[in-house]
Amino acid sequence: MPAHHASDTDARRIPLPRPGRGASKRRRDEILRVDHAGEYAAVHIYRAQRAVFEGRAGKEAIAADMEEMRGQEQVHLDRFQALLKAENVRPTVMTPLWRVAALALGAGTALISEKAAHACTEAVESVIEEHYADQIAEMQDQDPALAAELTRFREEELAHHDHAIEHGSRDAPAYELLSAVIKAGCRVAIKVSEKI
Repeated sequence: MPAHHASDTDARRIPLPRPGRGASKRRRDEILRVDHAGEYAAVHIYRAQRAVFEGRAGKEAIAADMEEMRGQEQVHLDRFQALLKAENVRPTVMTPLWRVAALALGAGTALISEKAAHACTEAVESVIEEHYADQIAEMQDQDPALAAELTRFREEELAHHDHAIEHGSRDAPAYELLSAVIKAGCRVAIKVSEKI
């Protein structure tokens, strides 16, 4: 009997439907809350990185890159803010802490070097795109419209990820450690933001 090889979708940990009335509403609320938090943090990471590079000689190109990516994340954030309001979903109570953490991460990596800033982008976007892929797989039958929006957002996050690699993210000082710490922090923030 041939061995079963799990596909990427099989391997993803998609939450099981919750029992009882209102289960799908609760899960949708979690999705909107955590995605809003992630886009909020991304806007502030890029804003802080741009602020470090802006006005410094020879850093015009990377400052413009960070502003362009911040603008795309702002579009995503605005969409999730509108959905939270329309569906009466509260944002995570962790928003003030995520703002401080995102600004510190953005400024800190930009102060290390351009490549460290790109390593930050690569790490954050790799976690976010996986997270979106899980949500798309979960929601494509229940809510095709939301899944389509998440698919578009994921493609833009992947573009940021690939741009970072093209611009030397993996040559950053202590790349492996920096990437691992940022990814771990993102995964914790995702779990927390879904629930509270």
